[in-house]
Amino acid sequence: MPFVLYLLGLAVFAQGTSEFMLSGLLPDIARDLDVSLSAAGALTSAFAVGMVIGAPLLALLSLRWPRRRALLAFLVTFLLVHVLGAVTPNYGVLLATRVVAALANAGFLAVALTTATSMVARDAKGRATSVLLGGTTMACVAGVPAGALLGELWGWRSAFWAVALVSVPAVLAILWSVPSGPAARPVAGGRPVRPVAGGPRAGAELRALRSPRLVVLLLLGALVNGATFCAFTYLAPLVTEVTGLGAGWVPALLALFGLGSFAGVSGAGRLADARPLRLLALGGPVLLAGWTATALTAGSPVAVPVLLFVQGALSFAVGSTLVSQVLYAATGAPTLGGGFATAALNVGAALGPWCGGAALTAGLGYRSPLWVSALLTALALVLGGLARVTRRGPATAPRRATRVARPTRTNGSAPRPTAAGEPADGRPVR
Repeated sequence: MPFVLYLLGLAVFAQGTSEFMLSGLLPDIARDLDVSLSAAGALTSAFAVGMVIGAPLLALLSLRWPRRRALLAFLVTFLLVHVLGAVTPNYGVLLATRVVAALANAGFLAVALTTATSMVARDAKGRATSVLLGGTTMACVAGVPAGALLGELWGWRSAFWAVALVSVPAVLAILWSVPSGPAARPVAGGRPVRPVAGGPRAGAELRALRSPRLVVLLLLGALVNGATFCAFTYLAPLVTEVTGLGAGWVPALLALFGLGSFAGVSGAGRLADARPLRLLALGGPVLLAGWTATALTAGSPVAVPVLLFVQGALSFAVGSTLVSQVLYAATGAPTLGGGFATAALNVGAALGPWCGGAALTAGLGYRSPLWVSALLTALALVLGGLARVTRRGPATAPRRATRVARPTRTNGSAPRPTAAGEPADGRPVR
């Protein structure tokens, strides 16, 4: 993998930290800005809404921009609004910075997914995707606890400064390593071909997104990610009220879930390219069984840590594979495909916690979000079965072209007609 992909992953790490870190900073923000806790909580909702709307919208708006310009514009905007958020004494300004940061985050991730897959061989999209999404999992493991620690030591504003600071190396990496022109599409072996003059067209990309298989993959990604974040959001009350562990165990178990997520997204990198059908066909049912087992054994302080690690690994292995398959399926929409994949993940990230909260409000108990996660996963399996995804398979990595035998002449007759786009000597076009 090109080293610049890991630095793009660093930017995704900073953005993921920004998205999730407010959960540990809300009381300090409410006290400092003299607003209610629910008003402070709206900062999280504003970010989620901005991510859902921003991913396809900004991918569309930046369609004709050179990739380097788009990545720089989004990342520098993200960095600057965090500086503004760190110094503002006004709640309204802070709320606006969260919306703008989410839009910039969504646009950056959409373009970064496309850029990453254009810089590797066309049969390595799963590995490139895992590098970027690894930044999100590391945000859960290290970024969120670090943000909470900074907030405890030096106040919530220090966490915003830290996010801005971590983004700087990625800005420099984009300046030095990402091509300034329109991205070339790689062919087998990683050799680029010249892009179409004028760049991609919005109408053509939007038409390519009508593929039924692509729509199914996006829905599956939203459901699986919804299940993941439904459980993750309500782990704290589950651990303290059902498992019986003290509040001091919550950060450790959240980090354990994050470690499992990192292991899952890293391990799925190669399998997502080589054996995506097998990973999805086996991983989906096991993921459902895992959520069910976690709900049933939530009272065991021995079983819960093990299952949280396993479920983190399975959730992100299946989820990242679905994202890479979206990128394989969206060959006719390389830019908007990344945008819609990002939007689908964030629809799930918003839908899952809302469903889990509704179950808690209905008085179904602290285990209920786990049952909701199991239900969302079951819906994904049913949808996949109805769409015959597991039988026909999502779009897989394209195969290398095979050499066609040269035509032969018989008794002086003319050679056989060639297929469209095939030269007269019978060799395939490269």
